[in-house]
Amino acid sequence: MTELAAPRTSRSGRDLPVAIAVGLGILVVVVASLFIVKEVFAGFAILVVCAALWELAQAFTRRGIHLPLLPLLVGAVGILVSAYTAGPEALFVAFMLTVGGVVIWRVLDGSGEPALRDATAGTFAAAYLPFLGGFVMLMLAEPDGPARVLVFILLCVASDTGGYTVGVLVGRHPLAPSVSPKKSWEGLVGSVVLACVVGVVSMQVAFDGNALVGVFLGLATVVTATLGDLCESLLKRDLELKDMGSLVPGHGGILDRLDSLLLTAPAVYLILAVLQPA
Repeated sequence: MTELAAPRTSRSGRDLPVAIAVGLGILVVVVASLFIVKEVFAGFAILVVCAALWELAQAFTRRGIHLPLLPLLVGAVGILVSAYTAGPEALFVAFMLTVGGVVIWRVLDGSGEPALRDATAGTFAAAYLPFLGGFVMLMLAEPDGPARVLVFILLCVASDTGGYTVGVLVGRHPLAPSVSPKKSWEGLVGSVVLACVVGVVSMQVAFDGNALVGVFLGLATVVTATLGDLCESLLKRDLELKDMGSLVPGHGGILDRLDSLLLTAPAVYLILAVLQPA
């Protein structure tokens, strides 16, 4: 995260040693599941998305919005499994079926303005979590899927880590003070540098690919990860929440960890599909 200078514990009050330990533990679990049996990672991803949907549903109740959670959860499983087993077309079809199911479920449960509001929020939730997460499944389904997913994760980690580290050390100029006052332009530069370095190294080690593709991946990741983080900050500000949940010690909620990943997944998938086909 591109934060401004902060003490050992972050300005948000997080316990940094706990956050680092938990983050490393999650990374180990993800890498192990990817390279032992990639279907295990697929199951892990489904659980994470479903838990994030539950978090989002709890957060929305603060504004009197009630997500149709059951059809969303069923649809999320369908979207992610369809993407993994049948490709992009199935991802889109499963998403449209989920949206239809959410709308019908909510209309049958009650009509009027609340039903329209809840159905609209449900459509947003389906697009934000399982649909965007489906692009990770598309990467995983490739013959070299574990490597693609790992590169995607490392790029996001590099963007966050580079931005946070440089922001803590030398951050002075706020990037978006009205949305996330702890982010800095100096931190953004740190994100660009580390993400591009990781992109170049990852492309050469994982795919024996072109270094320029790695630079392109790094730049794209910084743009999408930063936008994703800022979008979630706007959502939390509107909901008057510090964190979207408390399921991940030291980090807040699952959505607080997925914010940069969600918008980055389609970008990395498309860039690799075009410039580094399996």
